[in-house]
Amino acid sequence: MSFGEAVRRAYAAGRLVVQPRMGFGSPEVMRAGLAATRYADAATVGTITVDSYTRLDDMAALAEALRSRAALNGYPIASHPAATTRAMLDGVRDEGFPVQVRHGSARPRRIIKALIEAGLHATEGGPVSYCLPYGRTPLAESVRNWREVCELMAGADERPHLETFGGCMLGQLCPPSELVALSVLEAMFFQQHGVADVSVSYAQQTHPGQDLEALAALRRLCAELLTGDWHVVVYAYMGRYASTPEGARALLAGAAGLAVAGGAQRLIVKTVAEAVRIPTIAENVAALEYADAAARRAAGAQAPDFAHDGGPVYREARVLIDAVVDQAADLGDALLRAFARGLLDVPYCIHPDNAGRARGRIGPDGRLGWAEIGALPLGGLVARSDDGPWTAADFLASLSHVQQTFDAAALTAGPVPVAHHYRGALRR
Repeated sequence: MSFGEAVRRAYAAGRLVVQPRMGFGSPEVMRAGLAATRYADAATVGTITVDSYTRLDDMAALAEALRSRAALNGYPIASHPAATTRAMLDGVRDEGFPVQVRHGSARPRRIIKALIEAGLHATEGGPVSYCLPYGRTPLAESVRNWREVCELMAGADERPHLETFGGCMLGQLCPPSELVALSVLEAMFFQQHGVADVSVSYAQQTHPGQDLEALAALRRLCAELLTGDWHVVVYAYMGRYASTPEGARALLAGAAGLAVAGGAQRLIVKTVAEAVRIPTIAENVAALEYADAAARRAAGAQAPDFAHDGGPVYREARVLIDAVVDQAADLGDALLRAFARGLLDVPYCIHPDNAGRARGRIGPDGRLGWAEIGALPLGGLVARSDDGPWTAADFLASLSHVQQTFDAAALTAGPVPVAHHYRGALRR
């Protein structure tokens, strides 16, 4: 059974699949983390998060770190022999508990080759989402690399699964329509290059009602534009996270409610330690079980019906996707031309291949919208902001908006029950 099939089967049985962001340098500790995830009181899948040296393809620095026994922030899958990783997985991974490799690399060939040799067939990323936020690798090189690894995965013995990271670009201050568009475009890229089983991501943002609209748009666009199997994965907020345990749990409960009400099949969790350090195995398990309980409390919450016109997020995302697809038959070439012309432009992203003219901002109502659209083809859809000038102080305050909101609310009144939180959002 493939990774995607396992997630869809759990969802059909009425369970939201919850997944940690977990990686350890030692095979023994990595195995312990996977085993703890498997036996958590929740419907789970496993994660092997790769270390940053491997992600950057800096194998010389990794070799020195391993020689000196320095602590790593993930599992060096490309440096361990395949037999070591297979032994680490033996007796833990099976059809009921598939494992995904998560990394963040614009140069992923070494990682993909290693995971296939170890008997794994699920990973995440994308030519845009694993390039622009993470370094200065040219976008053309990343597109070429991801085209090659898609074809490498498609030629493996077992059915592969790829999850696009496009719905999480920079974590914050990118309006939902572009997150949705990038997620769908990367999924289309995967399928065009041979990987039929995909998942599309969306990161929790600043307003629950807008997030529900974004998930409805994402699902509608996938139904219109994808050809193979797909499912939706929600990420707990990817920006500056709540720093108090109460705020962190409330934010995670909100993500679980969003996933349930928005029809997602999988949720990537965050822990109470997220804002200050790498979480322990126990903290990861606690977050998985808390998210599962929050999801079960939210059962029955439903998103509003945007079937009549799709809503503004759908309309904007569709225009962005159509503008890219019109650039070239090959989606990799189309993405390159779109970024070169500013038809895709990620707010506050300083990568050299990003135009850097678009700006997002949080409005008085908490929704994340456009302050400037640059050359994005949204002129007929986005009204010019009348919220006054956008200052450096406003920008810095926006980066902490979610963290401060949840920390303050949790400390003064306690976390809002997740079902009430999202049902309330549907009425606004």
